[in-house]
Amino acid sequence: MLFAFSVAPTTTADDSASMSEAVAEAVRVVRESGLPHETTSMFTTIEGEWDEVMPVIRAATDAVLAVSPRVSLVLKADLRPGRSGELTGKVERVERRLSEAGGDVGVGGRASGSDDHDDDAAATR
Repeated sequence: MLFAFSVAPTTTADDSASMSEAVAEAVRVVRESGLPHETTSMFTTIEGEWDEVMPVIRAATDAVLAVSPRVSLVLKADLRPGRSGELTGKVERVERRLSEAGGDVGVGGRASGSDDHDDDAAATR
């Protein structure tokens, strides 16, 4: 199962509105968990079972709460029990389809013509 989340303080320490220090603490918690994960500019995705991942997301949120009195958490999950390796597998399947189709990419960089919704990468939705 994949869990993508974004946690950020609603206030910052300076006028630049930089959130990188607080977000870095959340990412540190994820990395220390040992679970497969990927951090992008907008989300961190963790792969694992409910009981493994939810405490990590909570601890990451608590790390941001330690530096901000109010925190925003966005959570999205792809629940496919019995599947593993989906952190990279979903993207590999989309890339394979793109290469088979000659790299046909539609508006906004999104793949066009995909009819296999189970295998679409989150970035293509």
